[in-house]
Amino acid sequence: MSDRPIKLLLIDQDPIFRLGLRVALEAIPNLEITGVVETDTTALQILAEIAQEDPNQVNLVVLEFGNGRSTTSQQLGLQFCRQLRALYPNLPILLLSSVQEQGLLLAAKSVGINGYCPKGTPLPELVAAMQEVANGGDYWFWDTRPIITPNSSLPSTDAINRVSPPHSPLPTPHSPLPLYRLRNNLRLSGIAHIEATLAAVTAQLQVPGLPVLDRAILAGQRRELLAARWLLNRLLVSSQEKQEFYIPVADEPPLAASLSSAIQQRQTVSPLLSPGTLQSALFASCVNKLQFPLRNVTDIPLEIDIFREDKKRELLYLILQKLAEQLDELRTSQIEINQLYEVKFSLLRELWQAAITDFFGKFSRIRLGNQNIEIVNYLLPSIEVVQRDILNRIPLVCELYSYLMFQTELNIDNTSYPVVSGEAKSQALMILENLLIQVANGVVQPLLNSLADVEAIKQNFYGQQLISTREIERFRNDLSWKYRLKNYINEPKAVFESRYELFVIAPRGIANTSVYAPRNQELVKLSNIPLVVTLLLEFSDAIAPRLKSLLAFVGSGIVFILTQIIGRGLGLIGRGILQGIGSASLVEKNLRRNSDRSK
Repeated sequence: MSDRPIKLLLIDQDPIFRLGLRVALEAIPNLEITGVVETDTTALQILAEIAQEDPNQVNLVVLEFGNGRSTTSQQLGLQFCRQLRALYPNLPILLLSSVQEQGLLLAAKSVGINGYCPKGTPLPELVAAMQEVANGGDYWFWDTRPIITPNSSLPSTDAINRVSPPHSPLPTPHSPLPLYRLRNNLRLSGIAHIEATLAAVTAQLQVPGLPVLDRAILAGQRRELLAARWLLNRLLVSSQEKQEFYIPVADEPPLAASLSSAIQQRQTVSPLLSPGTLQSALFASCVNKLQFPLRNVTDIPLEIDIFREDKKRELLYLILQKLAEQLDELRTSQIEINQLYEVKFSLLRELWQAAITDFFGKFSRIRLGNQNIEIVNYLLPSIEVVQRDILNRIPLVCELYSYLMFQTELNIDNTSYPVVSGEAKSQALMILENLLIQVANGVVQPLLNSLADVEAIKQNFYGQQLISTREIERFRNDLSWKYRLKNYINEPKAVFESRYELFVIAPRGIANTSVYAPRNQELVKLSNIPLVVTLLLEFSDAIAPRLKSLLAFVGSGIVFILTQIIGRGLGLIGRGILQGIGSASLVEKNLRRNSDRSK
């Protein structure tokens, strides 16, 4: 990439694609995402504001033709491109689309679009295309091969149907182009297969309650895949590329340590990832896990269970996006690490408010009785109840923020995990997933309290099995009992046992697990029924071993009496009866024999 930074505006209707691409691009140096929008209208508003303030804030627009599938959407996309070119004739435009029809692409080129990449282009090639277009060149894929203007020195490589992380560097002037192309294609295809398998194995390892034998087998497979990925990156990269682009992999296998140390002796590379890279890697893993089914497989009812799966996924994606924006704002404000604990509750409140506003729509209205009300304004006043019941009880929030912003170690389960370790990422991912799920529960709770049986709400959000009034009331009653059990029994028990319950996203759905954490301060503050529960648990722990010993002793005595005394006595009596019966039979037989002789 050149020294000139790319400042891009992304326009795409797909929230999943927008978030995934943003997370991937945030790790690229000299690239700044100025805005990510859903509609053409919003994009024009942002560009108009930027034109008045500082036209240099955006030097590239990356867009899709509407949803990329319908003919109407594609024609509207072409019309928008004409309008964009007329308003901003010098603004470069890159079409990043699922469209592949050559006629439509020629039409796009004729209206002034400067380049085209299909969705699924490997990330290094996509960044190269962005750089080329931003610098005033053209970059077009025809028959899955890019054609670049003659003044460009960028390579052409075959498209791979995925957006991959930047494992492969761009070619250096020392690398012969055909050899680099062949080597790069082999590496990308191999890494694509390894990454897919590695993601599946890692997801299985994160399933709570996995048998020890299965966990050991999967851990061995993961180590082998990591070793294969490491070797593939080393064997198919030239020595020049290794020196310029080598970055240590956080979870490199032990068997590669000697080779890795030999390379690192010739280089000066920081062992820590940048905060942006750390966050991007964690959020990318979370995005991948959000593709799993989102049904609740625990025995604890969750507020989001009433939503259809697509609405659950949309809400969780939105909260993740809002969290990314909040972290960006915190970095801009240069907040210090000790201030996180002071603003924790404010951060959760703002995250909830932003999620509820964007999810339902700031100006969305529904009819309630004779009134036409705005949903968001009707739900936002419930913040105090939501914060008391849900938000304030989300565990390890400051630890997650500190890990992402200041690269502090994670102290979970009485263990300190280094920032770049795979274990730290795994623990942080669990905390992040629990945060998303709990904030989503907080978004749904006021809806259930106030607008649960409104037909417009049921049609737009609820699952098919929870649309009747009876099922909704049964669901609300289950939630009410959950809060009672949590407040009076489950939460005091968790405090007494020094653990937190976390909801995580597993391949089979939303599961729950627990982690150890000191909770002595909370234990001291317990009162009334929660305090009684802990005292009963302590009394049970104190008396149970003695009671078991006593029962064991009494049980042994009863067994001895039944077997040795009563059992033997019954045995002797039975033997005597049998012997008496046998003797009587013998006497009777002798009498019969004597009687026969006398006759």
